[in-house]
Amino acid sequence: MKERILTIDIMRGLTLFLMLFVNDLYMPGVPGWLGHTTANFDGMGLADWVFPGFLFMVGMAVPFAVKSRVRKGHSTPKIVFHILVRTFSLLLIGVFMVNVSRLNPELAGISVNVWAILVYLCVFLVWNIYENLNPKIVYTLKTAGLAGLLILALVFKAGTADNVSWLHTSWWGILGLIGWGYFTASLIYIFVKDKLLLIGLFWMFFVALNILSQLQLLSFLNPLKPVFGVVISGNTPSIVLAGLFFSVLIQKIGFSDYRKISGVGILLGIGLIILGFILRKWFIISKIQGTPSWSMICNGISVTVFVLLFLIIDVAKRTKWTALFKPAGQNSLTTYLAPDILYYSIWMSGVPVLYYKQIDSAIVVVLGSIVWALAMIGFAWLLAKIGIRLKL
Repeated sequence: MKERILTIDIMRGLTLFLMLFVNDLYMPGVPGWLGHTTANFDGMGLADWVFPGFLFMVGMAVPFAVKSRVRKGHSTPKIVFHILVRTFSLLLIGVFMVNVSRLNPELAGISVNVWAILVYLCVFLVWNIYENLNPKIVYTLKTAGLAGLLILALVFKAGTADNVSWLHTSWWGILGLIGWGYFTASLIYIFVKDKLLLIGLFWMFFVALNILSQLQLLSFLNPLKPVFGVVISGNTPSIVLAGLFFSVLIQKIGFSDYRKISGVGILLGIGLIILGFILRKWFIISKIQGTPSWSMICNGISVTVFVLLFLIIDVAKRTKWTALFKPAGQNSLTTYLAPDILYYSIWMSGVPVLYYKQIDSAIVVVLGSIVWALAMIGFAWLLAKIGIRLKL
């Protein structure tokens, strides 16, 4: 049985491409079905599936990552330590990212764009994979990056002169959500291994937490929410656990039995979508609110998309087109973070590089964002070629 299938990397790369695309698409006039819906709107667009699609793939990758470390001889404590370090790294980067917009330049004595660019440069110094470099040089670069983050944290100030505030977790940012979801699913998998029933029960437990949270029945846990709110809300962990469940399920079936994987996958996908619409009776479909109806529908879409890609890529071997998305799937953190350095550099320079955003044409704006997303995948690929590639 194969230990890895190409579809996992390609679907992760595809969701990253779509994340770059929809994040660049915030312009009036573009079709509503492409963008994010508002908090109280009962429905969803493409942008409302993209991130949970990526979270689903985070869950699918967990068993492969853990088994890979076991094959290398890593003990369970060592694997748990890696999970904790990786989670902390994601949370830390997420906190810096989510606070960029809060910075008060007058109080901090540094512009928002410069502060943000320096944060990203420090992140690359700390978490880059240094190959064939003297260990002393690597140590110096990583230390410089950590020192830079500490200095940037110390100079950070938000609010007003009468009410100065510092960095706060807020909603932890996209990377923070990934971190908490990864943390929950990975520890559960370490504990239960490939026991599908137990994984399913944990999945349903977090769905139940999501429902209770939406019904405002978890107020007694409010003191824990500033730190563990993402876990307590149940929504993000439930999506990652859905991916973990499906990953273990198809491994138990066996990748060679593609007919059974297809049949089970399509039935599961349709079933989850139907369940989502049943839950809609009590909870609107809302990404911003993180409702269980939204997450179930997204999980159903993710399962269905995965099965279709699996049939095309791993069964029919139609793989030439996958070269476009494979680098993003294999270097997801670099692909996601590197474009922000360009964004802040462009905004700081004032050069109208993103000129397509100023044109009063939805088609031009959409095409411009597609080109931007493709260019950013190429940018991440180029960075990897010259030895710049992040890994937590």
